[in-house]
Amino acid sequence: MKILVINCGSSSLKYQLIDMEGETVLCKGLCERIGIEGSKITHQANGGKWSVEVPFPTHTEAFMKVVEMMTTGEGAVVADKSEIGAIGHRVVQGAEFFTKSEIVTDAIIDKIEEIAPLAPVHNMAHVQGLRSAKKVFGEQVPNVVVFDTTFHQTMPPKAYMYGVPYEMYEKYSIRRYGAHGTSHRYVSMAAAKFLGKDPAELKMVTCHLGNGSSITAVDGGKCVDTSMGLTPLAGVLMGTRCGDVDPSVVTYMEQKLGIHGQEMADYLNKKSGLLGVSGVSSDMRDVTTAAENGNERALLATDMLKYQIKKYIGAYAAAMGGLDCVVFTGGIGENDGNVRRDVCAGMEFLGMKLDPEKNTLRGEDIIDMSAADSKVKILMVCTNEELMIARDTLALVQG
Repeated sequence: MKILVINCGSSSLKYQLIDMEGETVLCKGLCERIGIEGSKITHQANGGKWSVEVPFPTHTEAFMKVVEMMTTGEGAVVADKSEIGAIGHRVVQGAEFFTKSEIVTDAIIDKIEEIAPLAPVHNMAHVQGLRSAKKVFGEQVPNVVVFDTTFHQTMPPKAYMYGVPYEMYEKYSIRRYGAHGTSHRYVSMAAAKFLGKDPAELKMVTCHLGNGSSITAVDGGKCVDTSMGLTPLAGVLMGTRCGDVDPSVVTYMEQKLGIHGQEMADYLNKKSGLLGVSGVSSDMRDVTTAAENGNERALLATDMLKYQIKKYIGAYAAAMGGLDCVVFTGGIGENDGNVRRDVCAGMEFLGMKLDPEKNTLRGEDIIDMSAADSKVKILMVCTNEELMIARDTLALVQG
């Protein structure tokens, strides 16, 4: 079966078409600036890459162009859209209503929209994508939703509850949900397989580090804690997100800046993090370059991120009562050897020891970067959320 995997943003549509017979990617691409002037599609297939500027007033027109690129011209990989057996969608927030992946119904789309305040930027985009996919591909093609939050549903109450009045949880579902669950699930399973271990035997910390970053404690193959919270704003410093702060910092800044509500949320989500501290960029590569050139604020930003990752690893090792493996993944985790080096430095007391030469290796989906005498395995695992979504979609569609 050929499965189309979709990840919709408010102004973007990322896609992959995967042939599940060999789990091979037939094509992939990105529609950008949907609803904005200058929209375009970039399509990769058959060893080629094409970028075409085309107006996308809505996600529906973007889906129509995706179908066109997949079925015509040099980038064609199927003769007709009828060859696509199912569509799998990434959804960020499932709250407590969705504890597993689901075949889409109108009621499920309505529920995803209802809980959108918990992830307003993401969930409304997913709703638009789901409705557009049904419109373009028809009701006969099954759609499946895979939630970032489902992997974290195994957290115990002591990990997901906040120290606010309990009625806030009862009335408004305020609790820790986490994010990046599909990635944490994939890399933890891949790491266990690589090590030749049953996931049930392992205590693992998985570090998904990118423009958005989250860290998860995986004990016996199940999430027992994670750094992101009610929304993806919590945890370590990120590209433009502040991560963990004293709540009084927010109320104090509101008084000083005279901004409140959504304006303050945007300030914390879009103007903080690496960008806010460094004043240079939200991209770790740019900030690192600036730090190397003597920019003290950029150096501070990179030091803060590494320090916070290190703290989470230590905290989760304590929470699990041990540590067998640390996994680095995501754009930063997979590619930034300096971050891995500095996070692991001084962690020998936990049994972690990085091999400097292995830390420079590239080109493999999984690399063991631990020193020969390291008691804890340190792995780089390339995440593959799309494949995880496709596997869930196939399993549900085939019953």
